[in-house]
Amino acid sequence: MEQEREYGSIIVSKKDQVATISFLTRSKIGAGKPIPWEISSALNDLREDIETRVIVFTGAEGHFKIPRQKEVYHREVNNPADILTKDWYGGMGLMRCLMTMADIEKPIVAKVNGDAIGFGQSLAFGSDFIIAREDATFLDHHMGGTFMADYDGEVKEGGHDFSIVPGDGGAALVPLHMSPCKAKEYLMLAEPITAAELARLGIINYAVPAAELDAKVDAFVNRLLSKGAYALAWTKRVVNKRLMQHLILTMDAGIAYERVNFLHLEKLGGVEKKTFA
Repeated sequence: MEQEREYGSIIVSKKDQVATISFLTRSKIGAGKPIPWEISSALNDLREDIETRVIVFTGAEGHFKIPRQKEVYHREVNNPADILTKDWYGGMGLMRCLMTMADIEKPIVAKVNGDAIGFGQSLAFGSDFIIAREDATFLDHHMGGTFMADYDGEVKEGGHDFSIVPGDGGAALVPLHMSPCKAKEYLMLAEPITAAELARLGIINYAVPAAELDAKVDAFVNRLLSKGAYALAWTKRVVNKRLMQHLILTMDAGIAYERVNFLHLEKLGGVEKKTFA
């Protein structure tokens, strides 16, 4: 029997020993805390659920996760106390989300059903396994990347033309998946790359045609479920010890530098400064 629970920006559905966390489209997101905070809350709930053994992340309506359609330096609140509260839930939500993904004993499979951009690619790279449709684009757009995306039924250009520190997990996670030189090229030049190329380079597990994605993920999840529950959980904990140390070392710095970058842009009215003078 399948069960569902909605958190505002995500829906968690459970069937047998598998829980699927689906990201909603912008038009369907309800009131609530930022999505990273809600994901961490959902993961903590699933951590206590002894019936759930594997967690799957996936998106909705043809994309895995894309950024909101507005300039990221625009602030929606003006009261300093409200800004502080928003930044608390935003920044600490990122920390809670990625740290919980690394620490939870249950394997997480990213079922990348479309473009994974910004925080979307951080969620994918923070998962234990990545299986994507071959034409999905991975992009950390913080350093000025633009892209075309379906925003609630209308295809528009997203992204921006200024540089910002990849503080929502990209700067912390990408260097664990790519060589230092390639990670810096990907992050600093905001270079898009397809899932097919990432699979060819051995960076993600599999890239398959869109029509085969469901079957590929289901088969992979069933292989995980065929292993002993305790052995699978403890193996993840051992392998992720180094990941946990790395996130503790880097995530706070990324979030802090990104915030300084935001304040810089706000102070200059959205004009980017390209010299140290």
